[in-house]
Amino acid sequence: MSSLKMKHLLLILTFFLSFVQMSLFAQKDRKYIREGNKDFASGKYQDAELSYRKALDKTKDPVKPSFNIGDALYKQKKFEDAAGQFDKLAETETDKESVARTYHNLGNSYLQTNKLKESIEAYKNALRKNPYDMETKYNLAYAQEKLKEQQKKQQQNKDKNKDNKDNKDKNKNKNNKNQDKNKDQNKKNQDKKDQNKQDQNKNKDQQKKQQQQPQPNQISKEDAARILQALANQEKDVQKKVKKAKAQKAKVKTTINW
Repeated sequence: MSSLKMKHLLLILTFFLSFVQMSLFAQKDRKYIREGNKDFASGKYQDAELSYRKALDKTKDPVKPSFNIGDALYKQKKFEDAAGQFDKLAETETDKESVARTYHNLGNSYLQTNKLKESIEAYKNALRKNPYDMETKYNLAYAQEKLKEQQKKQQQNKDKNKDNKDNKDKNKNKNNKNQDKNKDQNKKNQDKKDQNKQDQNKNKDQQKKQQQQPQPNQISKEDAARILQALANQEKDVQKKVKKAKAQKAKVKTTINW
């Protein structure tokens, strides 16, 4: 056998082996996808996710299993993980219909986590690829309305907080005024109390001075004692004079002869 024929035979064999290998891989990934779909339909979303991931490892076309993984995560309420899966997939897909479907599910995942602005943008991206998708239009309108309600509620809370702050400031100012007023009143009361005390002390001093000083038409104790002593001395002099007069009279008394 010539070398040329040998090379040609090897090339055919290599192609055949590659084709067989690709067929085996295709069979395996389809098998796992079928198993995943069966579990998904039965509500076994975690098992379905596992099967889809196995299919992803066995396929060279990751779009379908990747999309199914996102759906399985969404059904398990792992909305953030699902959003990450769909967001990554949307950047790699090229088919308009597939991209629109992926953005639609991305919007649903954001909506479940209350990321309304992100969900609105995802729905808009879906409609850019498929403008006639009524379900996406409905979800977009719902997300926009919900965002308006959220913003309105936030504004109301902001206004309420502002009113509460204003009322708090007013009450604080009122309390400060009342405190200042009470301080002024307390100071006035204290000043009045101090004045009364001063007046009482002044009255006591005046009373004490009045007690110490002789009053009009009154004499001091010393003067009264001197006067009494003088009167006593005068009384003694008078008594002496009376006794002396009686003695002299007795001497000149005439004796009567019977």
